[in-house]
Amino acid sequence: VNGAHPALQDDDSLLDQDLPLTNSQLSLKVDPCDTCSRRRELLKQRKVKTRLTIAAVLYLLFMIGELVGGYIANSLAVMTDALHMLTDLSAIILTLLALWLSSKSPTKRFTFGFHRLEVLSAMISVLLVYILMAFLLYEAVQRTIHMNYEINGDIMLITAAVGVAVNVIMGFLLNQSGHHHAHSHSLPSNSPTTGPGYGHNHGQDSLAVRAAFVHALGDLVQSVGVLIAAYIIRFKPEYKIADPICTYVFSLLVAFTTFRIIWDTVVIILEGVPRHLHVDYIKEALMKIEDVHSVEDLNVWSLTSGKPMAIAHIQLIPGSSSQWEEVQSKARHLLLNTFGMYKCTIQLQSYRQDVDRTCANCQNASS
Repeated sequence: VNGAHPALQDDDSLLDQDLPLTNSQLSLKVDPCDTCSRRRELLKQRKVKTRLTIAAVLYLLFMIGELVGGYIANSLAVMTDALHMLTDLSAIILTLLALWLSSKSPTKRFTFGFHRLEVLSAMISVLLVYILMAFLLYEAVQRTIHMNYEINGDIMLITAAVGVAVNVIMGFLLNQSGHHHAHSHSLPSNSPTTGPGYGHNHGQDSLAVRAAFVHALGDLVQSVGVLIAAYIIRFKPEYKIADPICTYVFSLLVAFTTFRIIWDTVVIILEGVPRHLHVDYIKEALMKIEDVHSVEDLNVWSLTSGKPMAIAHIQLIPGSSSQWEEVQSKARHLLLNTFGMYKCTIQLQSYRQDVDRTCANCQNASS
């Protein structure tokens, strides 16, 4: 997946060994080149854009139909479902814009490029859903209190049935579970790197598509609720209270389904370690490399979803300074291929014994 030759030994099996990693196990030749990485990134971006474009067209067409149907039926549930689709459509348009900008080359001011615009668009998308949810709850409460409305059950039933069908199609279109290569390997119990945080993911989901998929699930659940309410209202008009009840259920579901996206975006913005990686296990794997004395510093964060990055500061054992190129090659291989880093920086230095030094200010303070 990351450019490794298929005939080579599995990277994960290397971590199970207690012996140092030798040159024959990790080589400069297996690291992915920049051209391959860019080609894979462009292919992934193209697939995401195609899916989101198709989803945007479907949302637009059905949103118009649902607005008309909800207005004729005088159904709050149908109208609010259409408003939710409008929010989803806006979020997808923002995401497509962000993906287009993220493909632009880095500038002197934005040296990492514009990848995090995807994260920003996902946050805006979730925020729009919460704003809409507050509006729907207010309208539902008003209808529950006053009960001064009539609903055309036939039109509501037809519109809701079409809505369920459309949202099922959207769910299949945006579902990523069968379209990416993502895995996490468990190590043997006697391995020093065993732990719940270990794993790597060579093709994580696009956060933008995940946000759109969550919205589609929310739409589907709400459409099913609207369909049930429409069936009840069609045959039992006196139970028209079912119309605002759909909004209450929808609001609770949105709060639960959007929590993970909010948390993931917060972790990325705060430059936290991705949940599928663990700093201690990465450090232990680097320590197994031959001629490595210690890993002084290791920072791991995400540029955006699916793009983890790392900076490692490594000390070499005494007398092994001439082997720095091989050590750097092995460290890059582990970070890029085994742990699936998008980019990494390796800083090497010769071993230096730590000496406790007290500055003049501390000496004066202690005296």
